[in-house]
Amino acid sequence: PLRYISKYREFVKHEAVKNKSQWKTMGPAKVAVPSPNDFLQKHSKEPKLAPKKKEEDDKKLRPLSVPQRTYRPVTRIKKNFINKNAVAVIRGVPKKPRPFCVDTRQGDKYPLEPSGLVPKYIKKKNYGVTPKYVTRRNEEIKREEEEYEARVLEQLKKKAMKTLSDEERTNILKALKKNWEEINHAYQGLPVLTDTRYKKIHKEELELKLKQLEHDIAAIEKHKHVYIADV
Repeated sequence: PLRYISKYREFVKHEAVKNKSQWKTMGPAKVAVPSPNDFLQKHSKEPKLAPKKKEEDDKKLRPLSVPQRTYRPVTRIKKNFINKNAVAVIRGVPKKPRPFCVDTRQGDKYPLEPSGLVPKYIKKKNYGVTPKYVTRRNEEIKREEEEYEARVLEQLKKKAMKTLSDEERTNILKALKKNWEEINHAYQGLPVLTDTRYKKIHKEELELKLKQLEHDIAAIEKHKHVYIADV
């Protein structure tokens, strides 16, 4: 059989040649080659100063100054360094000997001050004084505690319980007793025979409501002061 040849073969070749560019994968076709005369020369990148003109140099030359007749040069006074040194030694304060510590029989010694044996640290002016960063940190902690306590007190005040007045207490008692009478009237009107499930459930609900109302009425009558919490 003959080999299969697609009818779109020529169209695909044409599209491939049309959308292909020489510099997409292999770079530009032709690159300009640098000239061999453009090589880097020594001191070529250093800034070049403009050449000095002879006229400007002549103008900058200072005129020669001639001393006047009344000029008298200052003569140096000779010092007697031997007498000066002798006076300095006589008037000078004698140097105190440096304290040393000897720790062996052979006489090995070392300076006493940097050894740590001299109580030099406790003689400082700021010895025993609390550092500034510690006092600052303690003040910040104290301020944060005070702010926290103030915030807690404010929240407790918001959530504090309030007492019922006598008028509110009597009104609540009247409403509870009236509700108890209505439910008791409904309870008394129930049939004697509870043969269905609905009747049993209805009777149990009325009994629970009556018990709850009796408990609330007894609690309010027993306690003169009633507190209510804001939840």
